[in-house]
Amino acid sequence: MLREEIAAGEFRRGDQLPTEEMLGQRFNVSRITVRGALDLLVAEGLLKRERGRGTFVTDAPVEHTLVRLTDFVEDMSVAGLRPTSRVVHFAEEPSSAEVAGELRLARGVPVLRLDRLRLADDQPVAFDVTYLPLRYGRLIDRDRLAEETIYRQLETTYDISIVSGSFILEADVLSEQISAHLAVPTGAPSLIIRRTSFADNDDPVYYQTRYYRADRVRYRLELERNRPTHMPRITELTPMFRSHEP
Repeated sequence: MLREEIAAGEFRRGDQLPTEEMLGQRFNVSRITVRGALDLLVAEGLLKRERGRGTFVTDAPVEHTLVRLTDFVEDMSVAGLRPTSRVVHFAEEPSSAEVAGELRLARGVPVLRLDRLRLADDQPVAFDVTYLPLRYGRLIDRDRLAEETIYRQLETTYDISIVSGSFILEADVLSEQISAHLAVPTGAPSLIIRRTSFADNDDPVYYQTRYYRADRVRYRLELERNRPTHMPRITELTPMFRSHEP
């Protein structure tokens, strides 16, 4: 119930929760039960304890639905947050085998690599590593990326619409470099989304890996039993553990 109230905004960031004794009276449970529940919410990142002061709300997770293809600005705006981006890397480099395969290029063909720290209300939420074929990458205006997405730039300036995408969602821990950008400890859990986005001619526009802070984002998937044509499906299975060898 506390988790739902935080998600609904009844307790906002920085609000102090009632004392354990008051919560016990409200829910008619022991202080041990209350403390256990609060421990779970602290572990999820929804609450933090400050010695001598009490228990406070941190940031409620941003929730997305896998219903339609959206970009970061749309996702954060729907959640009532102000999205911005900080460009960390913007340069051309030879494509790896993985990137070339996703973009349907020969291995080693140059691509634009774009790294961005994604923020919501000036707080780090995600880190993106994006690769674009040069025919698209050289159209991107770096200076506009702080407030404008790749989607938006290509669609409004060049009439190139991104109409579909394939997603792989997985969990892992963050590297030292990315965790530093996201202001979390090295090895913190991350929700990782690997996405290839396509234009209306089925041409790959970019391949992106997004590392979400696991304490800030969650996805909701809703299925309908009697509408199989609209039901999401698993398109591939990958090993439980990904190799980190180069």
